[in-house]
Amino acid sequence: MKKVIVSVCILVVLLAFAGTASAQCAMCQATAETSLEAGASAAAGINKGVLYLFITPYLVAATIFFFWWRAKKRVEAETTA
Repeated sequence: MKKVIVSVCILVVLLAFAGTASAQCAMCQATAETSLEAGASAAAGINKGVLYLFITPYLVAATIFFFWWRAKKRVEAETTA
């Protein structure tokens, strides 16, 4: 129970500071701001790139977990049969 409370507290703190975090370098931020003001689509491209970089590690981890889980299920099935 204590681990759950600590995890929730850490999550709340991280989410509280998420709005103030600047995850772009100065040049990327300047390009995105000027592009957005000019009506160009470079800002949308930067946003899609950030989402791509954000999702990739989770997909890799999910794939590894799936293959681990499937192998574990096969071993359990062989030991019970």
